[in-house]
Amino acid sequence: MPPTLASLVQHSALHLTVHAGEDRLSTPVRWVHASELPDPVPYMEGGELLLITATTLDAADPGAMRRYVRRLADAGVAGLGFAVGVNYEDIPEALVGAAREVGLPLLAVPRRTPFLAISKAVSAALAADQYRAVTAGFEVQRELTRAALSQGPAALLERLAAHVDGWAALYDASGAVVAAAPEWAARRAARLTAEVERLGERPAPTSAVVGGAGTGDTSGDAEDRVELQSLGTGRRVRGALAVGTGAALGTAERYAVHSAVALLTLTTERSRALQAAEQRLGAAVLRMLLSGQPDHARMVAGDLYGGLLDAPFRLLIAESTPSSAGAAAQECAETDHPLQVLTDAIEAVASRAGEPVLVVPDGEYRLAAVASDGGAVVASMSRYALLEAQETGVVVGLSAPTGPIAAAGAYKQAEQALSVARRRGMALVEHEELAAGSILPLLADDAVRAFAEGMLRALRDHDAKGRGDLVASLRAWLSRHGQWDAAAADLGVHRHTLRYRMRRVEEILGRSLDDPDVRMELWLALKTTAAPTLPAPSAAEAPETPDQPDQPD
Repeated sequence: MPPTLASLVQHSALHLTVHAGEDRLSTPVRWVHASELPDPVPYMEGGELLLITATTLDAADPGAMRRYVRRLADAGVAGLGFAVGVNYEDIPEALVGAAREVGLPLLAVPRRTPFLAISKAVSAALAADQYRAVTAGFEVQRELTRAALSQGPAALLERLAAHVDGWAALYDASGAVVAAAPEWAARRAARLTAEVERLGERPAPTSAVVGGAGTGDTSGDAEDRVELQSLGTGRRVRGALAVGTGAALGTAERYAVHSAVALLTLTTERSRALQAAEQRLGAAVLRMLLSGQPDHARMVAGDLYGGLLDAPFRLLIAESTPSSAGAAAQECAETDHPLQVLTDAIEAVASRAGEPVLVVPDGEYRLAAVASDGGAVVASMSRYALLEAQETGVVVGLSAPTGPIAAAGAYKQAEQALSVARRRGMALVEHEELAAGSILPLLADDAVRAFAEGMLRALRDHDAKGRGDLVASLRAWLSRHGQWDAAAADLGVHRHTLRYRMRRVEEILGRSLDDPDVRMELWLALKTTAAPTLPAPSAAEAPETPDQPDQPD
């Protein structure tokens, strides 16, 4: 405990007596300051015991003393010590009355007690309090370390909450609550997700205070003061610690919080050597799966990844373009690579859900991941794609559910989905979506469109010269699977006219419509390019009677 006015009054060597403010002697004393200025407030911070001899004050003037004492009280001065037997034999009644009026503690300092003795007493008490706080902080640090090493972050939070007489919560990089103590604090911690996300947008290390009096908190917990501390050794926040208390943290409590931040950072930031070893093991497991050695892969995976191979899983391939990675690096030299951001998100979701996940970097702009089918990682990918991937230039392809034996096929599926995502400008494509939809959107490519337009150009040029409508006729004939009567009816022409037109198509293209490959290519070309509207039949092409001879266009 810091020194108080009561402890100074009880100090046997100081011989101080109380003349006013007896009910406020428990006020802590932050420092001792002697000043004879008529207005010493500009040179004070609050919490001081002010010592005066009244050399420049008219201590017998009630009006002057009321103004003087009121100014001290408003400035947060802890108390006023008056030296008796120097300029005044006793404390003037004007000063005593003014002090009693505002409740400011007023102490009489006898002539035999130098101001320096009071300063030394307060300084010694402050030093002793600081020593006790440091000693208690080291003890708390040892206790928190034992809890973290033996039982994990949850046990550390329990010890920390007990030491600060409040609650504590741990968040991951996404702002989700990982653990909280006591249990009731989880709901309070969940309401701070937005503040934690804002904390993550600032360079680490960083901190913030929310709630408590004077902070503008209208959540109903205004008396609950919460300190948020970022976790992580780099400039990007890897998680956050929230500590809620009824008042500002004291010295001992702050030591405990700083110790908890250091320990949680160590548990959040795995050592680079361990992370590299896990990545090498994961890469070996993935290579064995892709080379058709599932048994060897399961044996090498062991307890770390073995559970992942015992149930259906999905393969995920993510890619960032060199331009997007370069833009991110140019924006902030210390910003993580977009794929590292995705890796952190995947691992955070897996850790929170207790799911195994295997993430393997594959070059500078690509990574592969294996995640449980139907698990939290796969479910969260669509949310990540919507919120993050498009902004960072990352595209993701996701395979269908598979098992260890078919891993190579799943890898090809993920690559195909990735290729489609890249061409469509989408952040995420699942392979199952490709089979469920149409093939036509896959042809929305400049090279395919150029091929289609080139294939139909001669027919369009023919039609542009007013020599018939070969393109529309070809479309109708192909859509009716070569049925002459049905296609002719759609066009409003005689079937002989349609036969003549199809012969002209073959002559112009130099290809036979009997060839199924030619019909397929022409149909896809027609579907890929914009379809012109069928014109109304002209008088020359009015429906003819069946016995009317074929008329050339």
